[in-house]
Amino acid sequence: MERAPRNRTLEITENYRERLLRRITTVTKDVKIEEIENTVIKGDIFDIIGFLPAKSVDLLFVDPPYNLTKTFNNNTFKKQAINEYTDWLESWISKMVRLLKPDSTIYICGDWRSSASIHLVAEKYFVVQNRITFEREKGRGADSNWKNNSEDIWFCTMSNNYTFNVDKVKLKRKVLAPYRENGKPKDWEENSEGSFRLTYPSNIWNDITIPFWSMPENTPHPTQKPEKLLAKIILASSNPDSMVFDPFAGVGTTGVVAKKLCRRFAMVEIEEEYCLYALKRLEIAEHDNSIQGYRDGLFWERNSLNEKTLIKRNPEENELFTDFFER
Repeated sequence: MERAPRNRTLEITENYRERLLRRITTVTKDVKIEEIENTVIKGDIFDIIGFLPAKSVDLLFVDPPYNLTKTFNNNTFKKQAINEYTDWLESWISKMVRLLKPDSTIYICGDWRSSASIHLVAEKYFVVQNRITFEREKGRGADSNWKNNSEDIWFCTMSNNYTFNVDKVKLKRKVLAPYRENGKPKDWEENSEGSFRLTYPSNIWNDITIPFWSMPENTPHPTQKPEKLLAKIILASSNPDSMVFDPFAGVGTTGVVAKKLCRRFAMVEIEEEYCLYALKRLEIAEHDNSIQGYRDGLFWERNSLNEKTLIKRNPEENELFTDFFER
């Protein structure tokens, strides 16, 4: 079946598949951090975690299955009672602590069903600093309920000594009611692109675009996190050359963004197909470090960039395309 002309969803060709399969990493014994640095590890985190080096991770990003029935390629996670889901979370979160440095930061994703469990378990092992809620504007409405339109990310640390680079994650917003003092803009700037103000980041994120078919970062993964979301987290809570770890990597957004932002990373993913997509995206990042919605060191409010932007795609396709959405 022929794809729509503007469908940019990544695909894995058979030739590509054979080459990428050789780049998948496996871990069956104790390893040093240098041995798994910048790799995609195929396997079950429950089998692998005991082999990973202690006190090696600066930033832990976790996007586990939420407490709902969902199929991820060949694996299905089934909805559980709240107490059972809480026990499941603790079964691996308790083992993650060994990997973390005394000043590490942890982010754990969830939705309204799973957030209560995440909070309970996180409080046992970490310092819970905040809960981020981001607008997940995707999907159809609901006839008999409020549309589920948000997700949570729990921001935790190992102690009160942690990294937070607030100046790296300010948001550039359009000024709707510009105020002037003595004829000059007050706390905002005016240029050829319009009137904008830099604002401090809050725990409500409504500038995130969930990947969809016309975005070049899109893949077949059903719950893929946006690169812009990971860029906020990685820039805020790590520094260049920090080690970022993701134990439920999916199609590798964490590692891709870490690579684009000059961080080291390691990722674990149980599904071979998703490992291949992660590796392909990492190859693309070798020559294209753009992040949609992030430009010139600033995060832009959604839909505030109006110009058409040419982005170079991966050399396998060898083409340029016009992206009509935010960068």
